[in-house]
Amino acid sequence: MRTVLMVAEKPSLAQSIAKILSKGSCSSRKGLNGACSVHEYVGSFSGQPARFKMTSVCGHVMSLDFIGKYNNWDKVDPAELFSKAPTEKKEANPKLNMVKFLQVEAKGCDIVVLWLDCDKEGENICFEVLDAVQPYMNAAYRSEKSVFRAKFSSITDTDICNAMNSLGEPNRNEALSVDARQELDLRIGCAFTRFQTKYFQGKYGNLDSSLISFGPCQTPTLGFCVERHDKIQSFKPETYWVIQAKVFRGKDSPVMLDWDRVRVFDREVGQMFVNIARTSREARVESVTKKEKAKQRPQALNTVEMLRVASSALGMGPQHTMQIAERLYIQGYISYPRTETTHYPENFDLKGTLRQQANNPFWSDTVKALLSEGLNRPRKGADVGDHPPITPMRAASENELGSDGWRLYEYITRHFIATISQDCKYLQTTISFNIGSEAFSCSGKTLISAGFTEVMPWQGIPEEESLPTCDRGDVFTVDEVKLLEKQTHPPDYLTEAELITLMEKHGIGTDASIPVHINNVCQRNYVTVETGRRLKPTNLGIVLVHGYYKIDAELVLPTIRSAVEKQLNLIAQGKANFQQVLQHTLDIFKRKFHYFFDSIAGMDDLMEVSFSPIAATGKPLSRCGKCHRFMKYIQAKPSRLHCSHCDETYSLPQNGAIKLYKELRCPLDDFELVLWTSGPRGKSYPLCPYCFSNPPFRDMKKGMGCNECTHPSCQHSLNALGIGQCVECETGVLVFDPTSGPKWRMACNRCNVAVHFFEHAHKVGVSAESCDVCEASLVVVDFNKARSPLPGDETQHTGCVFCDAVFQDLVELKHATMRHPMHRGGQARRQGGRGRGRGRRPGGKKPKDKMAALAAYFV
Repeated sequence: MRTVLMVAEKPSLAQSIAKILSKGSCSSRKGLNGACSVHEYVGSFSGQPARFKMTSVCGHVMSLDFIGKYNNWDKVDPAELFSKAPTEKKEANPKLNMVKFLQVEAKGCDIVVLWLDCDKEGENICFEVLDAVQPYMNAAYRSEKSVFRAKFSSITDTDICNAMNSLGEPNRNEALSVDARQELDLRIGCAFTRFQTKYFQGKYGNLDSSLISFGPCQTPTLGFCVERHDKIQSFKPETYWVIQAKVFRGKDSPVMLDWDRVRVFDREVGQMFVNIARTSREARVESVTKKEKAKQRPQALNTVEMLRVASSALGMGPQHTMQIAERLYIQGYISYPRTETTHYPENFDLKGTLRQQANNPFWSDTVKALLSEGLNRPRKGADVGDHPPITPMRAASENELGSDGWRLYEYITRHFIATISQDCKYLQTTISFNIGSEAFSCSGKTLISAGFTEVMPWQGIPEEESLPTCDRGDVFTVDEVKLLEKQTHPPDYLTEAELITLMEKHGIGTDASIPVHINNVCQRNYVTVETGRRLKPTNLGIVLVHGYYKIDAELVLPTIRSAVEKQLNLIAQGKANFQQVLQHTLDIFKRKFHYFFDSIAGMDDLMEVSFSPIAATGKPLSRCGKCHRFMKYIQAKPSRLHCSHCDETYSLPQNGAIKLYKELRCPLDDFELVLWTSGPRGKSYPLCPYCFSNPPFRDMKKGMGCNECTHPSCQHSLNALGIGQCVECETGVLVFDPTSGPKWRMACNRCNVAVHFFEHAHKVGVSAESCDVCEASLVVVDFNKARSPLPGDETQHTGCVFCDAVFQDLVELKHATMRHPMHRGGQARRQGGRGRGRGRRPGGKKPKDKMAALAAYFV
């Protein structure tokens, strides 16, 4: 009996597919990485009995990056990243240990069936999975016939079974087009980003952005936002005049008439026309026209339209919308949410899909009427050959989906019903008048048939005051004719929906990546999302775009990226060579980079106007070890210290508060130490600004504080304050925080574990002696007489926080997540079982059974 390994893109997707194919008779177990389950069952493959193992990855298995030394911003010239810097595939998430997991599951397997998402990214992941599993599969079945690809667009029994019965092969060309995009974005983006980040952050202190990034798609996206901003800023309001007339007949309500000339930009000319109209007190009806019109039902829904509506009507950002849509798809409520197609396939079961919605109270009447009267043929849309349009796949309620999930599902369902409904029909009536020799008119709409607007009421024809019944030649009395002064208004800032439209029109990004690019420009502090989900560029975003325009407009215009996307599509179609497209594009951007490098002064001139020099920013905090003058603390992202006398800038840890640390100095370089803290409940540790940027010892990396410093005698170092191995992570050490009293604690110098102990003790210190059991450093504690837990009148005790019976009830572990096997319950103070307490010296002994575990207590 052959063994078939099947791999899906997400754990929940694997579970759904396994349930369908096994008809609910599969057994499940956790994989070695703890994140992915394996679902096993027995069935048939190609008419023969087979054992099936269904599992998954968690998105991309591998990611592209430069080899180690080329990731050092300080030692590598960004220009080298275009050609000299070698790249390598690394595990996308090393903590998941995905490659090892796939290799273990592949052993003993004869066939692999790939159930990755059916788009270009999914094809790319197919080959990442194959690279991991094929060397470990049974040798007799390593031919191409042992590899199969399932194509599906929804998680329904019919679609999944059909996919299993019509397996194909993975598309290498589509995978190569993704490889090309990844390498282009990596090389181009990193080169420009590293150069401009280092250049401008070294000169200006209030940029308020930790990364001044450049992206071949991200930058044109920002360009659209700034282009609209520039139109708003350069807009000069212009005064114009319109004539408004009010007429009535008998006891009927007055009717407001619009001037057929619309407006004039000269007041005297407008006044002349008013005087002409005022020569007559009668308004004669010249014509009454009635015309039946139709408002067309929508085309089938694709990704871009879904993102547009979610932003403009539901107030949901594109990134958030896609996350919800993917969840609805994996749970089987909607079809695949990434598609450019707006035309239903000829064999699409419209009636069956509609019938599933017959019992929903919100639209059941409309659905039942359609089923009894017959479905209208959907409008012809574009079929780009990827996936069917987005449709509901089964009935749902708000309780099942949650608030945002339901709102998106409701829109998708209403849109689907609208596509097979009748058009909305209405009667448009226009009455033309003459007052003097000037022509005026009024018009109104009367609904004939609601059609699709029954289920999409926001698209309906608004109710209007009915127009008077009249015929040609009828006469109305003129109540008033007046000249109104008005002004032209500037356009508003781009909405997300308008930006999505522009990106689609100019070929910037794909239906899957458009939300990512919009999210990036927001996260980089280039634009802010205002009321109505309008995108307003920040000073930094504006200056960057203006600088690109000044140096090389093609860096920000959509034209060059659109051309690259077309070349990538040709790779996917097998019509262009991967290496040639890659090399040609990199050559173009390499030349652009060198020109940008030589012309950076042009952008710098703009920066000087909007931002303050780094020397004029920040507040004095700590003394420099070189000149002994005060350095300034710059709080704006990225927070850092700057010595204006030495013209040196020193990095600091981010996302926390920095303050002076008792005016103590580093014994190596005489810089005053500063204390970083992540908040009252978080971690804190001292650091030397110079050592943080320039590691003093070989075993230290850039960005380490005193809690990781291996100085043999410094009182602030790991050697002096380290207590024992972290109870949760493999590499961390629990380090005593001498500033934490009276709520004393030690915290891991790698992960977010914090151990609170000896609350209200008078004094706590770390001894030079070690525990005989676990080799952790002993702790010396002085208790207050009134609160001492020690027997008799004793106030001082030295012992191991892990092993000492006296300390047993005085130690608790605080942690934000529940990952460690010791975590059994929320409030348990002490649990039985064995813990870990290896000392800070390498190769320490493991604790004996009598060592107590630390308590599990969750923040």
